[in-house]
Amino acid sequence: MPSADFRVETIGLDLPAFAGAFNQRVLQASLPTSPVVAGRFAEALALVRPISRRRLYWTARAVFVSDRSQVKAFDAVFREVFGGAAPAQAQVDEASAPSTATPEPAAAEPDSSVTSSASLSSLVSGSGADTDSSSEEEIPVALGPSDEEVLREKRFDALSPHELARVYELMSRMRVAAPRRRTRRAERDRHGERIDLRRTLRGALRTGGDPAQLRRRRRRIVPRRIVMLCDISGSMEPYARAYLQFLTCARGAEAFVFATRLTRVTRALASNNPQRAMQNAAAAAPDWSSGTRIGDALKTFLDRHGRRGMARGAVIVILSDGWERGDPAVVAREMQRLRRLAHRIVWVNPRAAASEFAPRTGGMAAALPYCDALVSGHNLAALAEVVDAIAGNGEPPALVSFEEAEPEEPWASATPVAGSSVAMPSGYGPKRGHTTPGWSS
Repeated sequence: MPSADFRVETIGLDLPAFAGAFNQRVLQASLPTSPVVAGRFAEALALVRPISRRRLYWTARAVFVSDRSQVKAFDAVFREVFGGAAPAQAQVDEASAPSTATPEPAAAEPDSSVTSSASLSSLVSGSGADTDSSSEEEIPVALGPSDEEVLREKRFDALSPHELARVYELMSRMRVAAPRRRTRRAERDRHGERIDLRRTLRGALRTGGDPAQLRRRRRRIVPRRIVMLCDISGSMEPYARAYLQFLTCARGAEAFVFATRLTRVTRALASNNPQRAMQNAAAAAPDWSSGTRIGDALKTFLDRHGRRGMARGAVIVILSDGWERGDPAVVAREMQRLRRLAHRIVWVNPRAAASEFAPRTGGMAAALPYCDALVSGHNLAALAEVVDAIAGNGEPPALVSFEEAEPEEPWASATPVAGSSVAMPSGYGPKRGHTTPGWSS
């Protein structure tokens, strides 16, 4: 029974050795591959019985080919090793070929790759190929990159609702890390730079008043606060849903949305269910997909939250295209106030990915001199640049060189407003005992 001998001999092959030899031939053809790919090919051969040339071709192609432009070179390697036309070009099942057909001999080379390739070539093209042709299933064609790679490069405004759900799963793997800062509070540390006099004297009571061991402490190091302001106006509607999903992934960050007015959605986005979080955020913001007033939104944020400590020393992330319906001078004034308080200001503009992009819109041009970074978050791959900009990796230089204007008044960000509680200009946060009551009109 030749078919039975064929099956036994195929399963008994040294698959790792053959996969490594074929991987070497693919590498000689200048195709991108690695030992990891060879290992995947060996695992695929263990799962898929290569009892016909057609099945072997599609198994190898699904592993080694990741782009349509690599198909021609791969077909040439497959034809050289196993002989005959590649199944993709012949468009006929190899099982319909005569059982006496003999493949063309492989190229005579002294290395081990030819030996392993020739041995499997003779098995694949043998008479036993006809035995399983009737039960062979059609293998799907893998011409392009994986779905995950496609989603990473696809713009947010072109995603379908199903793809948005998949993008949220990929976003959840991201870790938004903020820069760290030293606080005024101290904690115990054996190698601290300062002596903890209170603990040292307390320990000296056990040794008759002799401070035999010095206790030390150091200032605590904590991550900075992250504050995100997302534009949900009509021009940003195609990106707003994806950006709100990104806000839900930034755990611990303060989230605001704005169009014609500012709305805080930190609690609305705290749900573990992304669909419910989107619904809560949409219900909390009645001005969804309306006009854009960036200057008024920044002023409201600074008056109600920023000067009370939320923006002091924080990383501010503004997700907007910069299209302003109000006065751009208001945007410049409020950005200048925000610049005095914040540690870093990162502006995410999805239209910055265009080759002809220029910050000529009124709001973007007014805000650009006060930004530390301008990045494009138009797709999932570009969000990695946003995460790096938030963390301050590489510390990119200022986008526009400008001379900082003299402040109109000292501590303008702490100007009291009737009925408010204003943070003191000493740097303390809005804690009990560190605020002064607002002035009455």
